[in-house]
Amino acid sequence: MTIDLEPIAPLFLGQHVAQIQEDDARARIHALTTVLEYHRKLYHEDDAAVMPDRTYDLLFRELELLEARFPALADPASPTQHVGGQAVSHLAPFVHRTRMLSLSNAFSERDLQDWEAKWDEKGRCTGGIRAYLDREGVSHDDVFTYSVEPKLDGLAMELVYEEGQFVRAGTRGDGETGEDVTHNMRTVATIPMRLPDDAPSYLTVRGEVIFTLRGFQEMNARRTNEGQPAFKNPRNAAAGTVRQLDPAVARRRPLVFFAHSAGDGFEDLNDQASIVARLRSYGFLVTDQTRQVRGMEQVIEAVASLGASRSELAYEIDGAVIKVSQTSLQRALGMVTRSPRWAIAYKYPPPMERTRLERVDFSVGRTGVVTPVAVMQPVQVGGVTVTHATLHNEHQLLRKPSYLGGLRIGDLIEVTRAGDVIPRVEAVVDEPDRGGRLAVRFPTTCPECDAALSRELNAKDHEKVLHRCSNRLTCPAQLRAALRHFVSRGAMDIEGLGEKLIDQLVDAGLVSSPADLYSLTADQLLTLERMGALKARNVLSAIEGSKTRPLPRCLVGLGIPEVGEATARDLAEALGSIDALLGAEEAELICIPNVGDAVARAIYTFMHDPRFNEEIARLRAAGVLFPDTPIASESDRAAPLRGATFVLTGTLPNWTRQEAKAAIEDAGGKVSGSVSSKTSYLVAGASAGSKLAKANKLGIPVLSEDELRALLG
Repeated sequence: MTIDLEPIAPLFLGQHVAQIQEDDARARIHALTTVLEYHRKLYHEDDAAVMPDRTYDLLFRELELLEARFPALADPASPTQHVGGQAVSHLAPFVHRTRMLSLSNAFSERDLQDWEAKWDEKGRCTGGIRAYLDREGVSHDDVFTYSVEPKLDGLAMELVYEEGQFVRAGTRGDGETGEDVTHNMRTVATIPMRLPDDAPSYLTVRGEVIFTLRGFQEMNARRTNEGQPAFKNPRNAAAGTVRQLDPAVARRRPLVFFAHSAGDGFEDLNDQASIVARLRSYGFLVTDQTRQVRGMEQVIEAVASLGASRSELAYEIDGAVIKVSQTSLQRALGMVTRSPRWAIAYKYPPPMERTRLERVDFSVGRTGVVTPVAVMQPVQVGGVTVTHATLHNEHQLLRKPSYLGGLRIGDLIEVTRAGDVIPRVEAVVDEPDRGGRLAVRFPTTCPECDAALSRELNAKDHEKVLHRCSNRLTCPAQLRAALRHFVSRGAMDIEGLGEKLIDQLVDAGLVSSPADLYSLTADQLLTLERMGALKARNVLSAIEGSKTRPLPRCLVGLGIPEVGEATARDLAEALGSIDALLGAEEAELICIPNVGDAVARAIYTFMHDPRFNEEIARLRAAGVLFPDTPIASESDRAAPLRGATFVLTGTLPNWTRQEAKAAIEDAGGKVSGSVSSKTSYLVAGASAGSKLAKANKLGIPVLSEDELRALLG
């Protein structure tokens, strides 16, 4: 079953979960598990989140409800059963003496009320923390005391002190094992290196590592002045900095640690207010936005007040954390699988800011699709100055309901950042004079080459229309994008041909198609700016070496619509050669595994374009081999690497991770980023961390590089 890893629509509705049938629930649970695991890894392990937090949380909540209704369908590897992400392998493991949990989420006042207590029609408490305490026979006041504090949007961290000295620091990881980042945390000015003499002999403190908005802006300004790219958002930048091997990198960046929770060594305190007071007395930075309140009505007021002032804070927050204040009740309430019962996070919608639309530009991508881009007056959204936002397609530009019939130049628009990264125009503010403004219209010709634009239905969503430049091989914008794709690692992997050099080659008229790369000479390269003799030789050597790339890589490089790495392998294994692919009928393509009607039609149309056939001929004449691939038989499909899933960890002696991944995939295997019960083999090099420990725990075979090479033959 193939699952689209793009964000799927949240269906978090009580009616939806209550009415769904078992077969539909099975498919939905599988889809949710796959998508959430993919985006969990992006967020926690790769520091590259793309899904909005609120979307992720709503999908997660729906999965929890579906698993509760259909427990037999729950996958043991479900993200609801785990905390955070796997520790990265290049850092030593950090084992938490007490599990470091995540928080369950609330999205409405009703969610908060139900967390405290659910009542039946006879006025009896049947759910929530109140009912749990009653069932356990724990006495409590009729009105609970709560702590309400900002939910900082950073990286969760635990600090360890022994005999008053700071000795270790670790990320949350999977809740049991994180990464040891002591070397970087020693550079953070807001972490005390020594505690007062009256501190316990062993103490752990938990909190969040962040950049303040001012610190983030100043750091980005410095990076820009030094010719380095600016970071996209504070959270990802903080997480990436914390995981650097060289502490000098962290020392140059203004990381801040906010303490918010007690670990070991605070057992004598009775409530959350006392814990915060002691943290402050020990020299830790604590937020001044924390409030102690009585009862759920005051909780809701405090959450609303904090949300209203979030744009005025010195740091980014994505919610409010509500904790039962009494530590005795915290201990009595305990925890569920991945979160404490005594705390919950209320998640705010993404921050929204208003600005003016100055114009709409139209960019041309690799496949010729024209995408509108909103150009706005600069506006701060979540600590980042935003001037451009992608509008995706005509459907969104002209028909999105919140755009009030289409964008107009000069409109007052509301802007957010999807996943706190990607700028997005959410809505247009209705103003009396909108009717007199110039309406935005899609061009009828390509903005780069003036060729005619075709209109076609999106293969995955027939309600959306794509505008495509028909001048596929000579449109400058498509050419640049196609060349970048052709030389990329997943395709022909031509090292040294970066974006700037490709732009130079196109601007100088030296390259007008991928085949032209193979006729470049040293004399031609030396005419380019900042090109020396050694660099020219290296580039030409890399181009020459790419001529023997396996057929699946060549197919990826050609940029065939709808053909990524997996589909390219399927095509190569089913057909065996480039000639067979060129001669395949649409009906034949449909029979190939994982190739449906729309994909087969796109491939067939592309492969029968005379211009594409001419490009294939030129590449062959230049020496690109397009090596035949043995057609996979049924016995081949049962071979060890066919259908096997590998995880790579540690530093291999002779291969880079990318090289090992490519070798496995070329042999039909798959590479995953995390160890699970479905992992076939773990390939472990030097400094293997928590992935190795987990593989041993699950009984998964562990291979050295030599053993992997032997398996590959």
